[in-house]
Amino acid sequence: MTLKVFIVEDDPMVLEVNKSFLNRITGFSVTGEAQSGNEAYKKISKMKPNLILLDMYLPDMSGIELLQKIRNESIPSDVIMVTAASDAKTIQQVVRMGAFDYLVKPFRFERFQEALQKYQRTTKRIPNSQILKQEEIDMWLGHKIREEITLPKGLNEITMKQILDALMEHNEPITSEQLAQNVGMARVTVRRYLDFLAKNEKVFINLKYGTVGRPTKFYSN
Repeated sequence: MTLKVFIVEDDPMVLEVNKSFLNRITGFSVTGEAQSGNEAYKKISKMKPNLILLDMYLPDMSGIELLQKIRNESIPSDVIMVTAASDAKTIQQVVRMGAFDYLVKPFRFERFQEALQKYQRTTKRIPNSQILKQEEIDMWLGHKIREEITLPKGLNEITMKQILDALMEHNEPITSEQLAQNVGMARVTVRRYLDFLAKNEKVFINLKYGTVGRPTKFYSN
């Protein structure tokens, strides 16, 4: 599933940087952009993107005012603030209005990537059923990342926990080879656990295609 992102930014240079950052992350696409609040509101109302990257300082209204309009209209879009505003009052206000994350300019690509991939993982956890069990709610909100599962013969709980803990410490998708080096285990062993966990939807697999050969598997929790 490709997540559609709308960028609201009045500085053309920063807008292009954000777009280039976004294009480097698998699973996202830029569905629209705007350099003013009114323009953004009109387009967002029609497009209803999954995620909005929202600047605070716009020429016709503040990012908070635009976020309030979006919330008042119950537009089903999540928001990550991307702004130079770093005062505690503003951050608290935005968080209370449901912003998923808050990035203060200037920021490094790694922090941008972390925010987007965390959002991506959260959307993958959202259950499809309308009525949720407490366990499903806990997993969605990140309170309970994994549930008890029956391990097949040859796999053990201690090794699985080591691999999962190492994966959770990594903020971005990682290959089985990289994770094996981190935990000091054989690549074949780590990959067997990861593929079992992926089959049981406890971890996720992202495929990245190179110029030749098979795609590389990247795992994330």
